[in-house]
Parts: sequence; structure tokens; C-alpha cells
Amino acid sequence: MTAVIREPYREVAAAILVGTCGRLLLQRRDDIPGLLYAGQIGLFGGHREDGETPLDCVRRELEEETGLLFAEERFTRLVELRANYGGSGGLMGSYFIVDGVPIDDVVVTEGSPFVTTVAELPSLLSRMTPSACYVARLYLEARRTDAG
Repeated sequence: MTAVIREPYREVAAAILVGTCGRLLLQRRDDIPGLLYAGQIGLFGGHREDGETPLDCVRRELEEETGLLFAEERFTRLVELRANYGGSGGLMGSYFIVDGVPIDDVVVTEGSPFVTTVAELPSLLSRMTPSACYVARLYLEARRTDAG
């Protein structure tokens, strides 16, 4: 008989940071062997801790990774994502947008800053982590819908 080990879902929260000048601040993940999606472009955020709401988590992670603490009302929820990995767990993610970030003043403490424009974002999708790519596509779609 073969036992199936079911890993729990990884619960995460992350955000696209939109600068006061309209540029986007993303995170280039450290290029460390063994790090999931090492060297790829991702979003600032991380794993939820016990008892945290997604909003609590993303606020804490942004403070840890950028030194900036944003008020709750600064966050716009973009999408809730649930991805299954066959029989071995998956991902439950909450993704947000934060506008008006002074990106030139941000000190990134994890990974390295990756500043881009909305126009350049489509050309970066192949270099992004899977969840960041999905969220970036939704962000672009939402912008087109808002503009049209």
C-alpha cells in the first residue's frame, strides 16, 4: 500500500507596489541555490503566520522587506488565488495593490528592488514567479478595464 502525504497549503499574501511616479516596484528574488524561484521577479510579501489575516500578513511582510508600514486603507485587494499541486498541497494567496509608494526611498532588505513601468511589464512575465506572473496579468487587465 502506498501512503499519500498531503502537505498543507502555503498561505501567502503579497502586493504590487505602485510608485508616486507610476513606476512599479517588484522584488528580484535572491539567487540562492535551493530557494524557490531563485533569481526570478516576484512581489513583496510572504507566508502568513498563525492568526494573521491576509492584510495583517502583507502589512508585516512589507514592513520587514521595505521598511515601510502602510495603513490598511492603502491596500486594494486584487485577487484571492488558490492553486492545487496535485495531491501534495498547494497555494492560497491574497494579492493586493498599494498606490503612492515613494519607491526611490524604499530600502529593500530581502532580495533586490526591481523597478519597471506598466508598459514594460508584459515583457517581464516570463521572468516572474508563477504567482507574480498571474497577478501581474490580472493587474494589467484591471488597468485596461479601468481605462476603457
